[in-house]
Amino acid sequence: QVQFVESGGGLVQPGGSLRLSCTTSGVIFSIFPMGWYRQAPGKERELVAAITSRHNTNYANSVKGRFTISRDNAKNTVWLQANSLKPEDTAVYYCNRGGFGSTDLGHWGQGTQVTVSS
Repeated sequence: QVQFVESGGGLVQPGGSLRLSCTTSGVIFSIFPMGWYRQAPGKERELVAAITSRHNTNYANSVKGRFTISRDNAKNTVWLQANSLKPEDTAVYYCNRGGFGSTDLGHWGQGTQVTVSS
């Protein structure tokens, strides 16, 4: 069974940083492109960063230059380093397969809440 466990969110002031983590099980992690998604209240879930198994990356324009996605295939883990956070980054963040022409796996973890506020 596919499982995603996200962690690392919290309350941070504008300009602050967070490092989100996602561990996976039940998938052949090493062959999939992986993505970080977010969903703000009243909005659709959106893909903000993606990374291939060979560590090629892609970012939404809204986070480019501020967020960095990385992965460790041996640990079945993907991270999102979020710097220079803005109030509009406030959302629940999820990981799943994504980006580079792939689709999510249909199963979602509980996500991790990121709140950017002074």
